Amino acid sequence: MRASNADRERVAQILHNALSEGRITVQELEERLDTVYAAKTLDELQPPIADLPGVTPGAAVQAAPSHEVDTRLGGIPGSQTSIAVMSGASRKGNWVVPPNHNSFAFWGGVDMDLRDARFAERHSTITAVAIMGGIDIIVPDDIIVDVNGIGFMGAFDTVNKGAVAATPPPGAPVLKVTGFAFWGAVTVIRKPRKRRLEN
Repeated sequence: MRASNADRERVAQILHNALSEGRITVQELEERLDTVYAAKTLDELQPPIADLPGVTPGAAVQAAPSHEVDTRLGGIPGSQTSIAVMSGASRKGNWVVPPNHNSFAFWGGVDMDLRDARFAERHSTITAVAIMGGIDIIVPDDIIVDVNGIGFMGAFDTVNKGAVAATPPPGAPVLKVTGFAFWGAVTVIRKPRKRRLEN
């Protein structure tokens, strides 16, 4: 059976999680991702994750229904910037993440919580720049996250907190976090989505 983009992204997220857990190296990640993104069939997606614990390759690469639409997509995009200069800025609650969002902190801090957010489009990018400041981005564990920023005398990290899911559901939103940290930190924190109380 032919593999879809959603199938490839689901397997790629498993590999990113394996890197964050120290199970594979950056070089191994790059090699395996090359195989994943070149895969044309579901069978070709199995070898890159076959040696990872807790992963059932056959189940992990099952085809996603082509008609599946994520309910978190759509809406009028919110602000494209979050700026904190010797101060603080916050984005949380029910807001719509635009396709491109720029976050900047200089001697200040930006807190972003995407657990109750919607996404204007399936693919979004947050460019985070922290100079002698900090940017914390909390993301739910049911979206696909790709973090590839640079830290210079600073940190650009991904952290898992709580019982996070191993793989997001098919058709999940895809968030890329990129940018630069100089004498500061950009931290992407994966947490389980907030459970809402039902009356």
